[in-house]
Amino acid sequence: MKLQDLKTIEQINHFLSGAQPVMFQINSIKEERYNWLRHELVRFDYPNLKRRDKGIFIRYLMKVSSYSRQQITRLIKQYRDTGYIRHHHVTAAGFKTKYQDKDIRLLANMDKTHDYPCGHTLKKLCERAFRAFGDSDYQQLSQLSVSHLYNLRKSTSYKRVVTHFEKTQYKRADIGTRKKPQPKGKPGYIRIDTVHQGDQDKRKGVYHINAVDEVTQFEVICSVEKISEHFLIPVLTYS
Repeated sequence: MKLQDLKTIEQINHFLSGAQPVMFQINSIKEERYNWLRHELVRFDYPNLKRRDKGIFIRYLMKVSSYSRQQITRLIKQYRDTGYIRHHHVTAAGFKTKYQDKDIRLLANMDKTHDYPCGHTLKKLCERAFRAFGDSDYQQLSQLSVSHLYNLRKSTSYKRVVTHFEKTQYKRADIGTRKKPQPKGKPGYIRIDTVHQGDQDKRKGVYHINAVDEVTQFEVICSVEKISEHFLIPVLTYS
């Protein structure tokens, strides 16, 4: 059975419950989908349906069109008010771009030449290029605000000219805490003592490590060449 074979609200109800198999395909073109919605509203005489039947019919339109209930309700209102369901093409308002690609490239080259100064300094450099040195290419950039300058730095045109890398900033991360443990009866709080044996003949001596659990008193004693994971993990694994 196909959609056009559905003649009554009862058949639609069976279709929605899954009792009546129906072959249909959702149309991807919005205008044609709107035309189908209007055709069904006319075919079933929607304004004269009973309240219960209208609810079933709306669920039918939602299932086939894949629209939300709010969207279907809006389209039905448009049909009742005008007799039609029209697709309004929305076009975005076109705004003229003040700063063109050539301006952004000039800004990027100025930034690169002066080793990426702060926004206020870069603005002054662009103003000086036009007003002090008479370079007409910088006329537009001489009016650039500092806040919008940072927006242009994020643009694709700017990044095509400049790729700026910053070194990774060093951040200290403590791997242990030097204070008296407060285990509260729970194991896992360890006291660690390290003793460097000393150097001999310009060769580094080993480190003696004594680790004791504060609660269980489980003790590990070992000697390693250096205090690091590379030397400690193998020793602890076989301890």
